Amino acid sequence: MDVRRSLPAVDALLAHPHVREARGSYGQRLVRRAVRQTLDETRRMLAQPAAPASPDLDSLATRVLSRLAELARPASRAVFNLTGTVIHTNLGRSPLAEAAIEAMTQAARHPVALEYDLDSGGRGDRDRLVEGLLCELTGAEAATVVNNNAGAVLLALGALGAGREALISRGELIEIGGAFRMPDIMAAAGCRLREVGATNRTHARDFEGAVGEHTGLIVKAHTSNYAITGFTCSVPETRLAEIAHAHGIPFLVDLGSGALVDFTALGLPYEAQPGDAIGAGADVVTFSGDKLLGGPQAGIIVGRREAIARIKRHPLKRALRLDKLTLAALEATLRLYRDSDAPQRDIPTLALLARSEDAIAATGERLLPHVQRLLPDIEVTLEPCLSQLGSGSLPVDRLPSRALAWRPKDSQRRLRERRLRRLEAALRDLPRPVIGRLSEGALRLDLRCLSGADEEAAFLDQLKALPRRYATSEASHRADEEASAPGIGRESRRTDEPARAVAASDTSGGAP
Repeated sequence: MDVRRSLPAVDALLAHPHVREARGSYGQRLVRRAVRQTLDETRRMLAQPAAPASPDLDSLATRVLSRLAELARPASRAVFNLTGTVIHTNLGRSPLAEAAIEAMTQAARHPVALEYDLDSGGRGDRDRLVEGLLCELTGAEAATVVNNNAGAVLLALGALGAGREALISRGELIEIGGAFRMPDIMAAAGCRLREVGATNRTHARDFEGAVGEHTGLIVKAHTSNYAITGFTCSVPETRLAEIAHAHGIPFLVDLGSGALVDFTALGLPYEAQPGDAIGAGADVVTFSGDKLLGGPQAGIIVGRREAIARIKRHPLKRALRLDKLTLAALEATLRLYRDSDAPQRDIPTLALLARSEDAIAATGERLLPHVQRLLPDIEVTLEPCLSQLGSGSLPVDRLPSRALAWRPKDSQRRLRERRLRRLEAALRDLPRPVIGRLSEGALRLDLRCLSGADEEAAFLDQLKALPRRYATSEASHRADEEASAPGIGRESRRTDEPARAVAASDTSGGAP
């Protein structure tokens, strides 16, 4: 007899007390879907050679509940970023300030005066929500905003230089994450790229000799995700502005990250600010809202009034504009820069970057005794490490930090690597996934971004589930090895391959 015939009908499984109770939490539609998927999966399993006996009704109900949890779990989930990269592109970059979160909530819940002028009662410009703040913070005459800095660069190039040459130093032809390349973006904007100088040294005379009747603008791109050191030379922004204005063409500076405070006052390396470029004579400056600024994803364009007006008239401006939620978060973030007595306290990204090594070490000392008791075959120590800013910001600078380093106690290398992969998978499988980095035979959890008593408590609370997830990961790993072993029609799986690096570094950065 075909064992699949012994499986219950959909309605019979729906009538199980535990499944019936789940309807109150998940709803009838999702529960029925989970039941059908569970039964279909079980039928496929029972159709295999040497299949196990048909599960009983209680076992099927347990599987339905597990499937429900998977179906109801959102794809965009909060995680613990313990990679050592503070502004991590793959993990959403900068966390927002509470004021920005509240502003987004209000904008989502109520109608807002987005393009409505409350003074005149007529149609308004959505840029006005942030333009005054941006001008005040940067010293620019005008400002506009789009969806990200890649869009800002594309829009500015298209509006100011389409059909003409754009001069840029050969050493600034940047490529950042997502295959964003300055030559490609210039071509998409309709500009003809003209490289000036050499990779490591570019002089003012190189630009002066390159300017001609077909020149549309001069571009300077901040090399925020790499550094050229040694025998180098670059042209100061003030000199580039003089050359551009002497020939009646605009000067554009792409800052990429764009900070609005003096980072040296926070004990951090200096990062160029938009106000510096404006003061040097730049006609247009572009930078991101979600990197060093610590706000939502946005591309910010500030500069001279005439140049910004041309940019706003470009057809792409509407296609790249911000929605009301992002504008609300950006306005609230900019207000903190203008009004707060301590932006480094109120803006989470700045707070994490400025966090002292002693404070991080204290966090590690509190956590260490708890995590050391979790897994008997894993040794955990607290060790010095170096964090990085991320998203292409200050690529060669590192911040002293502390990490919980997890090392298997096995003597054989292949066993240690297998346990590390199991541990990494188990941490990712927690209710709020923990993302660290594998390097030099250890899984390291950098504690710079684990700040505050509530975060520490949440981290420790969910680690209670780690031993069970770790054991489940081991069982799954063994099943995979058995299924792929020689002699049953499949290739043998190698278990001595190097441990996979997980979120070890954020190599994206730059404009998007």
